[in-house]
Amino acid sequence: MYLFKSLIFLPLVFGEKLVIPAVQSVIGKQLEQFSGYTDYAGPTGTVKSLPTPKAKVAASPQVVAAAGDYWYETITHQGVSAFNSNPSSYKVYRNVKSYGAKGDGKTDDTAAIQQAISDGARCAPGSCASSSTTPAVVYFPAGTYVVSSSIIDYYNTQLIGNPNNLPVLKATTAFSGFGVIDGAQYQSGGVLPYGATNIFWRQVRNFIIDLTAIPASSEATAIHWPTAQATSLQNIVIKMSSDAGTKHQGVFVEAGSGGMMNDLVFYGGLKGAVFGNQQFTVRNLTFYNAVTAISQIWDWGWTYKTISVNNCTVGLDMSNGGSAAQTVGSVTFFDSSFTNTKIAFNVSRNATSAPPTGGSLVIENVALKNVPTAILFGQTKTTVLAGTTGSSTITAWASGNMYDPNGPKNVAGSFTPPTRPASLLSGNKYYGRSKPQYANLPSTSFSSARAGGAKGDGKTDDTAALQKVITAAASAGKVVYIDAGTYKLTKTLFIPKGSKIVGEGYPVLMSSGSYFANINAPQAVVQIGNAGDPGVVEWSDTIVSTQGPQAGAVLIKWNLASSTASPSGMWDVHTRVGGTTGSSLSLANCPTTPNSATVNNNCIAAYMSMHVAPSASALYMENVWLWAADHDVDDASLTQITIFAGRGLLIQSTTGNVWLVGTSVEHHARYQYQFSKTQNIFAGQIQTETAYYQPNPGARQPFPMNATIDDPNFDANCPSGSAASCSEAWGLRVSASKNVLVYGAGLYSFFNNYNTSCSAADGMTLCQTGLVLYDAKATTGFWIYNLNTVGATGMVYRDASRIATWSYNRNVYPSTIVVFSSN
Repeated sequence: MYLFKSLIFLPLVFGEKLVIPAVQSVIGKQLEQFSGYTDYAGPTGTVKSLPTPKAKVAASPQVVAAAGDYWYETITHQGVSAFNSNPSSYKVYRNVKSYGAKGDGKTDDTAAIQQAISDGARCAPGSCASSSTTPAVVYFPAGTYVVSSSIIDYYNTQLIGNPNNLPVLKATTAFSGFGVIDGAQYQSGGVLPYGATNIFWRQVRNFIIDLTAIPASSEATAIHWPTAQATSLQNIVIKMSSDAGTKHQGVFVEAGSGGMMNDLVFYGGLKGAVFGNQQFTVRNLTFYNAVTAISQIWDWGWTYKTISVNNCTVGLDMSNGGSAAQTVGSVTFFDSSFTNTKIAFNVSRNATSAPPTGGSLVIENVALKNVPTAILFGQTKTTVLAGTTGSSTITAWASGNMYDPNGPKNVAGSFTPPTRPASLLSGNKYYGRSKPQYANLPSTSFSSARAGGAKGDGKTDDTAALQKVITAAASAGKVVYIDAGTYKLTKTLFIPKGSKIVGEGYPVLMSSGSYFANINAPQAVVQIGNAGDPGVVEWSDTIVSTQGPQAGAVLIKWNLASSTASPSGMWDVHTRVGGTTGSSLSLANCPTTPNSATVNNNCIAAYMSMHVAPSASALYMENVWLWAADHDVDDASLTQITIFAGRGLLIQSTTGNVWLVGTSVEHHARYQYQFSKTQNIFAGQIQTETAYYQPNPGARQPFPMNATIDDPNFDANCPSGSAASCSEAWGLRVSASKNVLVYGAGLYSFFNNYNTSCSAADGMTLCQTGLVLYDAKATTGFWIYNLNTVGATGMVYRDASRIATWSYNRNVYPSTIVVFSSN
């Protein structure tokens, strides 16, 4: 980081946790500013009520549904944790009222709620590194739950409220703790538990969090949420004081790597949200009457979609560190609005600021109504872009290094954005849809996997039983409810059109056996539709995995041709290859081999994570993580392992119309994302990591090139005499495609044969040759906003030509291009 440019920051690895001193420095300095919140032990000042929003503010989104029962409360819960040490007695589902919580608005329910979370020797902060064997779903019926101290979240936990009548978590006047919900309670010495980049598989949804009984002058927080992939906050209302001098804050994120937030509404507060994370995606956030709606304290890349800011002083403040030492890397902000707000964006970037690409900002399709200043250079209070006392729209504006495709060109002003395909839009904004919760359905509309004969015990072959349940449910118009468990599959599981599938506590569909073991005859583990089938499938809250050597396993194959009028969807559906108890792909089976190039055939664990086939179309994917494990989740030291998975996400849809919202693909051999002979792709934020073992072996091994699926040809890309680092997986490859629009990308290569010296900040020896590749002859309309790369010499390659180099685009830790266009 340029604040310490005389030093070389060498990333360190403790287990899986990649500790980057440059990042830790920034986080530490930010926490010093927020010590009143992190150490909050009780109130100051006097209690004041929350004023209602002013009449001129538009009505808030309808996130609070009409009162009513919710099927999840009445359905029979019989989920299991197949590989828990006591699977017969361990409870996955817990209702807080079963543990003594009253929800009557009077009783202090803190202890009862905490008991519901902690019951059963679970992975508590400070006593456990991570766990795949102790999942829990903690359910809150409608009611007002009074809490006097933080609810401490545990690893692999889902906190779920009734969406038809949102339960209220109401802090007492004397409340103490860092967050009504503390997603990672600080341990002695000021250390986060788990490691923020290692907090996976958790959710909080359907709540009202009320801080208004706490004096406005108190430094109280609603949610503390350092987090990583496969995590989400959804459908939450946060009520804070909007009195003069308020110090309340809503969501506080200071560290981590990814995650998703959507459908959050913030009332009042000094800061509605305080955000710091490597990369993140947020959608449908609405702010009323905050002093600052969003305080961006640091990031590498952050994607904001459909944000609404109303009656605030500042909308997004990304000026942290000042122009000489910016801490915010980049922000992508689009399809949003500011109303009755003095300053939309407060920035610290100018022509001489440091690092050179720090504070990169791209704005597209942002509406202003009574916003006098659109962009302010905060240090000198200088207007960078004037606003309006009426109404106007920022069509497209950027500040940073631009390539078109030549560059870099340092820009700060308007530009012509890509033409948006009409098929990707809803009105004048990109289509989006929140995860369905089927709140209007009774429990009789659901078909349970275990009630239908599947065991989910990780031992029984559940293929036939689960197939029977899915087929029958689609025919009867019912929703498949996959109870918690691990369902062993020895043949392809077929999901027909019309299916709706929801999981409890991330059930695992795990392939096993010889059917999926032939590297030359790949088979789908889960197949959605047959080629040419029309129709819609909705699928949420599930993990697809493999057991043992599965060299021919394609974990998800999507064939279904949906229409843009009614797209199919995947929400919180993840693939996980190895690294867990019961996978036979853990530390005992697949240790690292940095001193040997010999491939362990027993650890060739997947052919491909997901294939969107040529016949498929109109697929919406939100918060999807396709992960080949780099470490053993259930090892106390999170020790690294070597797992071979051939390919990440391949999209070959001829018609296209695919939305990737908050997705991540990591540690595959040939590529992470590949868009081949497709069109009309929206993607943002996307994130990748190169496999830690590469280039030992390189991308050619152990999966032979398959030209029929347009595999990258590393013999052509890396001719004889090329550096070994050339033969490493592409983060993003675009081949013969058009209208590929990426709104934020973090593509990282931290390791070279398990060594991190190649990704040291300001280091001159990099981990791999290139991360983005596209072809000049047949690819058109390829755009990336805020491309952030780590550890690659070449940020972008056009065929064999490097057209963007890391050293010209240095940022807070990665290198950044604010706008890249193939045109």
